Amino acid sequence: MGHVEKSKEVKADTAAAKEVTGLLIKIMFNRKAKVARINKLTLSKQTESLKKNMFGGIVGNVLEWYDFAIFGFLAPVIGEKFFPSDDPLDSLLSAFSVFAAAYLARPVGGIIFGYIGDQFGRRKALQLSVMMMAVPTFLIGLLPTHADIGSIAPVILILLRMAQGLSVGGELIGSIAFVAETAPVEQRGYYSSWTFSSCYGGMMLGALSAVGLNAVLGPQAMADWGWRLPFLSGIIIGLAGIWMRNELTETPIFEKMKVKGTIGGNPIAEAVRLVPERIFHASILVVLVGGGFYLLFIWWPTLLSRFVHPHVPYAMALNTFSLMFLIILIPITGRLSDRLGRKTLLVWSSAGMTLLSWPLFMLVDQGGFFPVLVAQICFTVLMGIFLGPIPAALVDMFPPRVRYSAIALSYNISLCIFGGTAPLVATWLVKYYHTVSAPAFYLTFLSTINLLAALSLPEKMRAGRMKDQTSIYDRVLVFEENKKASV
Repeated sequence: MGHVEKSKEVKADTAAAKEVTGLLIKIMFNRKAKVARINKLTLSKQTESLKKNMFGGIVGNVLEWYDFAIFGFLAPVIGEKFFPSDDPLDSLLSAFSVFAAAYLARPVGGIIFGYIGDQFGRRKALQLSVMMMAVPTFLIGLLPTHADIGSIAPVILILLRMAQGLSVGGELIGSIAFVAETAPVEQRGYYSSWTFSSCYGGMMLGALSAVGLNAVLGPQAMADWGWRLPFLSGIIIGLAGIWMRNELTETPIFEKMKVKGTIGGNPIAEAVRLVPERIFHASILVVLVGGGFYLLFIWWPTLLSRFVHPHVPYAMALNTFSLMFLIILIPITGRLSDRLGRKTLLVWSSAGMTLLSWPLFMLVDQGGFFPVLVAQICFTVLMGIFLGPIPAALVDMFPPRVRYSAIALSYNISLCIFGGTAPLVATWLVKYYHTVSAPAFYLTFLSTINLLAALSLPEKMRAGRMKDQTSIYDRVLVFEENKKASV
């Protein structure tokens, strides 16, 4: 009898154990499913946040650069309206001088917005920059010409253009830092390349605006009042940009710095004191971003329509096509830089530009549509390979706490010296040497400097060994802070 009861107890215990085991398994699977749902929801939120931030950072860049670039495409009309002269070339030189004036303000803008971005957040700097661009752009559209108010007109024009320069000095750098710090590290090259692509997208919109208005209104109406319309639209574009930027969330890297309390007191001073060689290196690395791009895409329509004989038909349309091709190419080479390495692509493109600038300008000097088309496609491919890796390379060079300020200083100094002056220098070279191919020497000089800077990049920026180059500087910064605290 005791044996039977014992057997029943064993069976009951076994059944209870099975029930408990089944319950535990069920709980475990339910927990796993719940964790999976939470992870999926978290990933979905992160993906949604990434998309929203990318859209706000990139599309806002398009709008701001449209405002800034339209001046370059309307330079011939602006030269006649604000700098009247018996020699149209002198008027054009004056207009390009005002174009260059904005670049004198860019380093100051970079310092101001770099401080805001490193102290108060990348999001805050981007919100302010788009507001600062909209107002002077709108006012240029309202500005009386030299015929209306005399010499005060070009003075006001220069001041408004410099106000634009202050804004754009922080805009592109802010979007580079914002997008790169938001993107996955292994895809930093691809995502950050969209900042340059969007920047040139804004410029392309400027070109399309100039071409479209000229076609619809005609040359006379465009010269009389049509040139004002793209500037007046700046206020609408500015309001759209402000709305987009208000939807952004701060980058995870900056949020971590706030939590850890590692935000510095004076980021620009820290950058100059601790990483001066990197600032100099970065400023040389982006020489072609300014000089090369503004020569080959902003000044290029002026070359084709004013200096090449026979004149090239559809010069502005050809330039717009090249910009569209460049915009498509940049993200492709940005993705390639995540695989092949930043250094590899930068060396190849700089070397190609050094070797081919003179032959391609000689091809353009022949005149005619097809020689110019071939030359411009070749230049576009070389610039596309170069521009794709640049944003991520700049981000990799500096630690987060001084990143915005250091990139802004190095980039804007280079753009100030080589970018804004490129159309002016190129026009002067053609006038002085009486040959269309003269600017090729300047482009070769710039690309040679850029090649040396690319060759000097760390070997770790090659494929398979690419890491964020900031750890050594972070350690130096922490050491400096500890040293100050001990004193």
